Amino acid sequence: MATAEATRATGRHPAAPGAKATGRRRQGRGPARHVVLAGLVVLVLLTVAPLLVVALNAVKSPADYAAHGPLGMPHSVYLRGIADFWNRVDFGRKLLNSFLVSAAVAVGGVILSVLNAYALGIGRVRGRTWFLVFFLVANLLPQEVLVYPLYYVSKSLHLYDTLTIVIIIFIVIQGSFGTYLLTSVYASFPGELLDAAEVDGAGRFRVLWRIVVPVSRPTLSVLLTFFFVWTWNEFFLPLVFLISSDQQTVPVALGVLQGERMMDATTTSASALLGIVPAVLFFLIFQRTLTRGVMAGSVK
Repeated sequence: MATAEATRATGRHPAAPGAKATGRRRQGRGPARHVVLAGLVVLVLLTVAPLLVVALNAVKSPADYAAHGPLGMPHSVYLRGIADFWNRVDFGRKLLNSFLVSAAVAVGGVILSVLNAYALGIGRVRGRTWFLVFFLVANLLPQEVLVYPLYYVSKSLHLYDTLTIVIIIFIVIQGSFGTYLLTSVYASFPGELLDAAEVDGAGRFRVLWRIVVPVSRPTLSVLLTFFFVWTWNEFFLPLVFLISSDQQTVPVALGVLQGERMMDATTTSASALLGIVPAVLFFLIFQRTLTRGVMAGSVK
């Protein structure tokens, strides 16, 4: 009665409890959101700042760098350092080698991961747990442990100092990680789809390529992107197995020149810029695909 009389007197209805709670949440969410956004902006600046410094130093002349240091703005754009580095190491050839190795490993690693995970996750082979433990241990082994046996095998097969042996090694390494990841995904694969395919008379191979692969395409796109970037940045094993200048990849070429002390600070910045730009471009091109894959995995 008191509430009704108050309503008639004021002409306004009292706010519902849910509306009050929503208003409080919005008020409390405002400052916290600004703090989170400020923190994200700071993290972005800390991440981008080194790249900007490298880019600025790459277009400085040695005299400009000596006069104003690494943090000073360049007074003019100086591209001779980039051109000298490109010609000195035949950087176009190194880019091609890195692209061939990374692309082949990304595609081959995904195919190997799909085949292994299909057998372990959906095929339910015997000893599945032990296979998963094996792939996990293989993925955790440091590369230094693998050098001597792989060196001996590559010499025996006459594949030493070729891109082929590096591609094979990294397909197996990346495939072990992909197998461990995809097996857990395929273990929870919808059984209704598999049963419907069997009723329609589809064989195992057709089920794999017509049903399993299309459904898991977002996850496979994530693996493809990671495998490419990871392989592009690999240094140790390519340094051991690629000793000829014509066979070297971008990280190996940069490391060799640094070890020989053949570059000044501006040329070093130019080499670093040229070395990271292709991987960054690849990541940006496939960023939307990567985001879709991550979001699809979170929804599942």
